[in-house]
Amino acid sequence: AFNDSASSDYLLGSGDKVRITVFGQDNLTRAYTVDGGGAVAMPLIGPVKAQGKTLRQFEGLLRARLADGFLRNPNVSVEVETYRPFFILGEVRNPGQYPYVDGMTVQTAIAIAGGYSPRARHSPVAITRQVQGRIIQGKVAAEYPVRPGDTINVAERLF
Repeated sequence: AFNDSASSDYLLGSGDKVRITVFGQDNLTRAYTVDGGGAVAMPLIGPVKAQGKTLRQFEGLLRARLADGFLRNPNVSVEVETYRPFFILGEVRNPGQYPYVDGMTVQTAIAIAGGYSPRARHSPVAITRQVQGRIIQGKVAAEYPVRPGDTINVAERLF
């Protein structure tokens, strides 16, 4: 169950910034951030649950809420403007939280964090990911794809 999902299957989560376009409604069209509770607060309709939804599912929810007494046949588009960050810990020069970049691998994440520390074990690397509400962990190679929200932990090598 520890496999990478395609971008089209990306599930929204807290910290993602999405651009919501409601065609013909400039006052509703803008960037929104998915809050800590997993929702996006929009004018007229209030908070809408985004956590765990694909972009298409979230568009459908918004369309339904806007059509319920606010707009006739709303045309809604949602795209990710900024993905939630990933985290990197352990034996890297600058551990911390970093912005996710599409197509990122464990190796590029380590480079963004300043590279390995002198004590780092280069492979495999531990990665923790939330999949369908469950936390899963695995050991992966440097070429493994990173997803937004992942936590990467580079272990210390044994001398």
